[in-house]
Order: sequence, then structure tokens, then C-alpha cells
Amino acid sequence: MAHLIQVGAGSGGMPVLDMVSRHRQVTHVTLIEPDIYKPHNVERHLLPASAVGECKAVLAERWLKERRPDLEVRLLVCDLMDPARQAEIEDAAASADLGICAADNEPAKYHWDALMRRHKKPWTLGEVLSGGIGGFVHWFAPAREDGPCYGCVAGHLQRAMVVDKAPPPDYSNPGGPVPETTVPAGMASIHAIASLHALVTLDLLSDPAGYAPGFTTLLLTLRRTPDVFEEAYRPFRFRVARAPNCLICRPPPAPSSVEELDVALDEALARLGHE
Repeated sequence: MAHLIQVGAGSGGMPVLDMVSRHRQVTHVTLIEPDIYKPHNVERHLLPASAVGECKAVLAERWLKERRPDLEVRLLVCDLMDPARQAEIEDAAASADLGICAADNEPAKYHWDALMRRHKKPWTLGEVLSGGIGGFVHWFAPAREDGPCYGCVAGHLQRAMVVDKAPPPDYSNPGGPVPETTVPAGMASIHAIASLHALVTLDLLSDPAGYAPGFTTLLLTLRRTPDVFEEAYRPFRFRVARAPNCLICRPPPAPSSVEELDVALDEALARLGHE
């Protein structure tokens, strides 16, 4: 008996939701998804072209119910960061056993991370790289004291490696259109990473307290890419610890006493008097 909460039912989120929700341990799903299914989604999405124009959340519920009539599905058709819906989202997170993030923008990922940490819920995140050259799967356990937050992981990966190289700007055409810096991934690449995402999620769900696969982040390369990946289909495992200087998840400093604050104020005023 498990309650899963997920944000996002796009081309990457929908296959993860489909695979995980088929597991009999999952009995309740809360899905947060505000978008409408559009024509450009069809090429990479599980849903059919005939569904264009409908709400993705409603379509996802229909898909799940056709395969799991016994599954309890709750829809929150709203943006994850909508201030007016935060109470509902908080309540759903508090009652969930595990979260899945399939959001495609950084503010939403950080917001989700904060939500999961507040309620100490384990969660997973899958990310497909531009052009489908590879992808990441991360897992997080906020209840563990040494567990990193999304900020720790993102910061580590940015320092450790470069996985997307943006094309150089075209200085010959100032004021012209800005070229697209990302290339959509194909459905096969999306589903390869989504399958890994689903596997990690199900393993974490089966043993949230003891899950220890030897990595916090798994990178799988799918295509040899000069200056980025030397080999295709090569896994890389990253063990990212909680960063002691992380501005997001480090413990708040102990409150200072009134006397300590007075001393610090006097020292600051003295320094100002000598300048």
C-alpha cells in the first residue's frame, strides 16, 4: 500500500508514471500537471494524436485507470508553484510515501526538492540531456542526515562535468533571432532514461530506509558526443554527499545570545569609526 505523488506527465513523466503505477504496491497516485496536450507533444508522448487539446492530467488518469481500475488517482491541475494551491500540494506531499519529479525547469525542481525535504519524503528525478545524448537519474532521502539536496547534486555535477555545450553565438547577425540552444530528445532516448528512472523509483519504494545502490546519481550515456561523451551506453555513478556549505540544505546557524549580538554590533560600529 503506497501513495505516490508526481509532478509532470510529459514525454518523460508519463512513461515513468505508467511503469511505476503498474506495480501492485502503488495504490494511490497524486498527479500535479497543469498543461494541455499539444500537437508538438505527439511525436514523443505515449498519448495518441486524437487526444490533442485535452488536459494532460485527465488523459493520464484515463490511461492509468484503463490499466489499473483499482488505482486511486487524485489530480491537481495546477502549476506546482501556484501560491493559491500550495495548501493542497502540501497536504498531498504530507500523506505520500514517495515522490517523483518529472518537471522540466529548474525553479520547479528546486521547489519540489524543498517540498520533499519539508515532509522528509524520499523522491526521484530523471533528466534527459539535450538531443537525447544521455540522461541522469537521481534519488534523494531527506530523512537521512547525510543525504544531499537537489542543490548539492546540481552544484556537484556542474563542477564535475559539462554535459551540454551551447552553440557559439552568431556575431555576424546582431539583433537576429537567437538560435535554439537545446535539441529535443527522441522518444527512444526518453524512454531509456524513463525506464531507469522507474527502476530506481521502485527499488527506493521497496526499501526507503535501507536503499543503498552505491550512487546518488546515475548517468547513462546514449550517444558518443565529441568533447562530452567518449562512449555510448556507458554508465557513470556519482556519490554526492551533502555539501557542508550548501545554501539550501545546510542547518541554520544556532541563534546568538543577546550579549553576543551586542558585542558583534559594538565591533562593527568600531570598525566603521576607523574607516
